[in-house]
Amino acid sequence: MTLTGMMLIGAESHRGRNGEIHAIDPSTGAALEPAFGGGGAVEVDRACQLAWDAFDRFRETAPEDRAVFLEAVARNILDLGDELIVRAMAESGLPRARLEGERGRTVGQLRLFAAVVREGSWIGARIDPALPERPPLPRPDLRQRRI
Repeated sequence: MTLTGMMLIGAESHRGRNGEIHAIDPSTGAALEPAFGGGGAVEVDRACQLAWDAFDRFRETAPEDRAVFLEAVARNILDLGDELIVRAMAESGLPRARLEGERGRTVGQLRLFAAVVREGSWIGARIDPALPERPPLPRPDLRQRRI
């Protein structure tokens, strides 16, 4: 895990131009490296626009693709290994056991969400078939699902 002080916006690294921000070691008060370039309205607007652009496309992805995505996030968190725990200890002052527990809980929840997405009942699919002969007016075929 290499920290660069860059922001990831979309698939590109950017150096913020609004000053520098350092994480602080709460046990010593010392600034931790690297310095992060502060983001501003331009960076926030770009990130929001990219999220908006991806919204409709992602919400129509297949449940299996969503589950695989969540499992990949969990795997990537674990792949960061001990470096993630050491950095989080330096930034938060929390003990190793607490942070390892938080990592385990997060990874477990991501895997649980993947299983729920894969199982599919969350969609709440409902189909009310058409009743073309219904008085006083016919009812069309009605379909509903959660996205």
